[in-house]
Amino acid sequence: MDLANKILEHKARVAVVGIGYVGLPLCVEIARAGYHTVGIDVDSKKVNAIRHGKSFIEDVRAQDIAAVVDDHMLDATTDYRVCGRCDIIIICVPTPFTPTKDPDVSYIEESGRAVARYLKPGRLVILRSTTYPETTEKVLQPLLEKSGLKAGKDFHLSFVPERIDPGNKKFTTSTTPVVVGGVTKSCTRLTELFFSQFVEKVFPVSSPRVAEMSKLLENIFRSVNIALVNELAQMCERMGNLDIWEVVAAASTKPFGFMPFYPGPGIGGHCILIDPYYLSWKAREYDFHLNFIELAAETNESMPYRVTDRLLEVLGTNGIPCARARLLLLGAAFKKDVEDIRNSPAIKVMEILLDKVRRIEYHDPFVPELKINSRKFKSVPLTRAALRRADCVVVLTDHTCFDYRMILKESKLLLDARNAIKRRGASKLHTLGFRPAKR
Repeated sequence: MDLANKILEHKARVAVVGIGYVGLPLCVEIARAGYHTVGIDVDSKKVNAIRHGKSFIEDVRAQDIAAVVDDHMLDATTDYRVCGRCDIIIICVPTPFTPTKDPDVSYIEESGRAVARYLKPGRLVILRSTTYPETTEKVLQPLLEKSGLKAGKDFHLSFVPERIDPGNKKFTTSTTPVVVGGVTKSCTRLTELFFSQFVEKVFPVSSPRVAEMSKLLENIFRSVNIALVNELAQMCERMGNLDIWEVVAAASTKPFGFMPFYPGPGIGGHCILIDPYYLSWKAREYDFHLNFIELAAETNESMPYRVTDRLLEVLGTNGIPCARARLLLLGAAFKKDVEDIRNSPAIKVMEILLDKVRRIEYHDPFVPELKINSRKFKSVPLTRAALRRADCVVVLTDHTCFDYRMILKESKLLLDARNAIKRRGASKLHTLGFRPAKR
C-alpha cells in the first residue's frame, strides 16, 4: 500500500521527534485522528510522563494524553530505531540562537543524522522547527540523503512551520491553518493530504523556502510593530502628560489600515525574539543587511533595561536608595496566563536588578520556582503583607488572576509595565509609556 492510501485509511504510523511545546500537542492531535503515533525525545522524564498519561505542558490536558495512550494510539521513547517502523517522521526540535545571536541548528542536524540511519524508501519527513530559509534543503536534506536515498525521488521531504500560541484556547493545533512546502510537488501534495486529516485548513506553497520565510515574516511583523510602540512609549514618557496606551486606543478606532500593538517590558517566547536574528544571519550570506529588522530587535531587547531604569527612577524620586530597596515582582512567564518562561523579559528584569537592590521577591502562580544566575527563587504568596513589605511592586506579566484592586490598594509604590491597572491619577502608580508632566 502506498503512503497516500495509508494516510487516507489512517494506517500510516507517525513518529514525532521532539515532544516539547510543539511536538506534544502535535502527537496528541495526530493520535486522536486515528494514527499510531510515537514521540521521540532525549529527555526520559518527558517520555515517562507521556507513557503514564501525564502532561508537562499547560496547553495539553493530561486526560487527552491518557486517552490516546490507553487506546494504544500514542507511545513515547528515547530510541530513534522506531523511525524504521514509521511512515511519517516529523522533526519538532528546538532552534535557539548562540550568545552571539547566530542560529543554532545543531538539534536539527542531530535529528537529521539519527533519522537518516533508519530512513526507508517511500517515507515522508517533515521539518516543523522554526528556522531560516533553505534549512530544509541545505541542512536537513543532505543529512537525510546520506542514507543513500534521494529527496523527492526515494523519499518525501517538506517544511511545515509551527504556529503555536501558548495559552490560546481558540487557535489550537487543529484549528490553526498550516502552510506546507515540499521539495517537489508530490512532496507537497502528500504532506497536504496528511495534515488535512486533522487540521481544518492547509495552504500549500511552492517550496520549503517559501514556507520557512512565511514563518519568519509572521513573527518579524510582530517584532517590528512592538518595537515601534516601545519606542513611542519612551517618547511619550519624555514629553510628559502623553499616554501611549490612550494613543493606541485612539488609533485603534480606525476601522482599516491599523492594527494595535502594545508596549511592555520586552518580548519573549521562542519565536518573536529569535526569528529576526535568524533571518538577519541568513541575509548576510547574500550580502544583504536587514538594518530595519535588526534595529527593531535591538529596541525590544533594550526594554528590560528601560523598565529597570524607570524603576530606579521611581525609587529615587520617592527617596528610596536602590541598594536598600525591597521589590516584589509580579509575573515571571513571558506572557499572561501561561507557564512558559522561555526568553521571558520578566526574568531578564530580575537578572538586571539582582545586584542593584537589597532584596527581590516574585509571585507567579504559573511559575513556582526559578533559577537566575545560580540563585534559586520561589514564588511567594500574593498577600497583603507581601505587598506592604515591598518598597515597590512591579507588574511584569499581567496574569488575569491577579487581584489588581488589592495590588493597587496595598502597594506603597507600583510600577505597571503592562498597563494592567488602568487607573491614572494615583500618585503611587507609575506606568510604562506615561509620565505626568512636572509642575
